[in-house]
Amino acid sequence: MFLRLAHQHRQFVQDLVMNLQALAIVLERRGYPASCYTCGDQMNSASFMVSLGDNHLIRFLVSDYGITWTEMRDDRELMKLEGAEAINQLQELANIVKQPATTSTANKALAKKF
Repeated sequence: MFLRLAHQHRQFVQDLVMNLQALAIVLERRGYPASCYTCGDQMNSASFMVSLGDNHLIRFLVSDYGITWTEMRDDRELMKLEGAEAINQLQELANIVKQPATTSTANKALAKKF
């Protein structure tokens, strides 16, 4: 049972890393400096960062050891979430990005929400 759970967890982390890479690409195309760095080819960890302007930075870390969302403004930590709460916050960011790129609605929503 534990080997199966360990395998499922590794698969979950790999899926999350792939989605973070895609989100970074979409945000870059929208004009937000974003990056997603991974260590090695196994995709078992990643560091995702996006700057929303005005010294407003979001960092999302994922690895076998945990998942964290950290939001900072002017080099001060505003919010730090872990686990499911961090993933929920990431989903909110992804939902805003899904809005049509032809309007500035998504960009305004990002600025307001985060």
